[in-house]
Amino acid sequence: MNQSVARPSTAVRSTRQKRAVEAVMASSDDFRTAQEIHDALRRGGDSVGLATVYRTLQSLVDLGEVDSVKTDGGEAVFRRCSRSHHHHLVCRHCGRTVEIAGPAVERWAAAQAREHGFADVSHTVELFGTCTSCQQVLETS
Repeated sequence: MNQSVARPSTAVRSTRQKRAVEAVMASSDDFRTAQEIHDALRRGGDSVGLATVYRTLQSLVDLGEVDSVKTDGGEAVFRRCSRSHHHHLVCRHCGRTVEIAGPAVERWAAAQAREHGFADVSHTVELFGTCTSCQQVLETS
């Protein structure tokens, strides 16, 4: 007996909730937590559940439309970024983020892969520090 198995679609529906999360993501250049995004939605009058925000963010990460990194404390934060391969320099105080290229890192990763016989290698490098503005605030405190 032949049975047809429904397969999940690779297309992502454009729901009201997804559009609302995308709008919040487009309004900031810095990494934000799911809770911060949820709070912004609520302040804007959107009734989107926190679980929906997490699911939407994960789908956007899976599609390559949003980057996700873990902070020093292990919390996931999200940001809409360019599609080209890059790394981030993130202020651990205010969240200010700069996309950076890392040609030395790229060469090192490729050399390590070759040396150990690996192929199709990917990597993530995130640098956390204190931006100039936060340094000034901390020095005057």
